[in-house]
Amino acid sequence: MTALIRAELLKQRSIPTGRGLLAGMLGLIVFAVLLHGLSLPPERADGREAQLDLVFRWGALFGALFAAMLGALSITGEFRHGTIRPTLLLTPRRSRVVGAKVAAAVVWASGFGLLAAAVAVAAAVVSLEARSIDVALSRGDYALLLAGGMATASLWAAFGVGIGALVRQQVAAVAGLAIWLLFMESLLVSFVPDVGRLAPGAAGMALAGVDAGPLLSPVVGGALLAAYSTVAVLVGTIACARRDVA
Repeated sequence: MTALIRAELLKQRSIPTGRGLLAGMLGLIVFAVLLHGLSLPPERADGREAQLDLVFRWGALFGALFAAMLGALSITGEFRHGTIRPTLLLTPRRSRVVGAKVAAAVVWASGFGLLAAAVAVAAAVVSLEARSIDVALSRGDYALLLAGGMATASLWAAFGVGIGALVRQQVAAVAGLAIWLLFMESLLVSFVPDVGRLAPGAAGMALAGVDAGPLLSPVVGGALLAAYSTVAVLVGTIACARRDVA
């Protein structure tokens, strides 16, 4: 299993997909944070909850999204290009292949999440202080944004591998993850908060310390997101084991 994980880590390091995702993630985070930090009326950016919800949250959100994409692409790319065949010939136990991909994705995604949170925090502080708006966050808030953002990205990467193993189609998996995180969950949290706060994206935001409205506590959010990721990996592994490789 260790050799499989090393091989997967080498794949992630060797292909340009990861670097492209990282560049796109950081660009979107800087754009979103500066857009909100520099354009919001001062009264809307005043106070801890408002700053977390409107300015600082983009690091956790895009960190989770791009980590999920990284996980999904790590397996759907193999189905798309046909490299899954030699992989499974060398390792017939498909559960080991999926497990190795989950482990590698979690390692890389932890870096994605930490970097996303750090860039978002830096851009948010700069944009607010440039407008003479006092940043209301405490040291504990910063620590939770960084550690929680890293944990959220890691769990979403595992979730993405599970979804990729289940769906297999690269475009469908990536588009589905983006639509769910960016649009569907926003609607749920806005219009059906009792349901929306239990969704995986909201659980990740709670874990990352975005203390807005009906979201859960960080501990409960982390446990719930871990449960979602575990179920996704199990379902994806079962689907991968039972279906033929096209």
